[in-house]
Amino acid sequence: MIPLHDNIKSRRWPLVNVTLILLNAAVFFIEITAPSPQALESLFSRWSLVPDLLFSSPFTQWPRVFTSMFIHGGWMHFLGNILYLWIFGDNVEDRMGHFRYLLFYLAAGTAAALTQSLFNPASRIPMMGASGAIAGVLGAYFLLYPKAKVLTFIPLWLFSRIVEIPAFFFLGFWFLMQTVQGLGSLAQQALRGDQGGVAWGAHAGGFLAGVILLPFLKRKRNRGFF
Repeated sequence: MIPLHDNIKSRRWPLVNVTLILLNAAVFFIEITAPSPQALESLFSRWSLVPDLLFSSPFTQWPRVFTSMFIHGGWMHFLGNILYLWIFGDNVEDRMGHFRYLLFYLAAGTAAALTQSLFNPASRIPMMGASGAIAGVLGAYFLLYPKAKVLTFIPLWLFSRIVEIPAFFFLGFWFLMQTVQGLGSLAQQALRGDQGGVAWGAHAGGFLAGVILLPFLKRKRNRGFF
């Protein structure tokens, strides 16, 4: 399922959400304009998060928890994340305020990275992407706007459809799929070792972090800059 847009209008300009999108885009531009594959590999090696290094040298590796949130492994990875952030992030920022939303985004991304790292603490495969932080945004949206309508493209070849789906079902199904695939990934990891791929644990962990953090960062009144 591919979301196209929702029917909730923000009452104020989503300053932080747009800034996060632009920062992700700027870093991705640096990636795709890297002068050589070796230069791109060096960028990934320097700024992505490696669970094994995080637990063996936490003080020196901790900044990578944040830098890794702005690195993406390819066009589909980048565009998919930005689409979800654009559709759902503005409304969450609207309910939190700019500064609280920034704290929320970074905290959710941190929780997601730690969740994935705890699933496989000995992994030396670099972790990267905004998916975990964005999953936190989805978790908050799930609680804030369960009755919102999400215009969704369902690709079924000749039977593809564009339909409106309540956010409660769209995001609930999304979280269910992340959890199921995360458990499958753990089983595969136990049989074949660490293969890399999608960080399903980060998605599920980020979503739950968003649900947990929302009550602490949601504004009681919808006014004011922060």
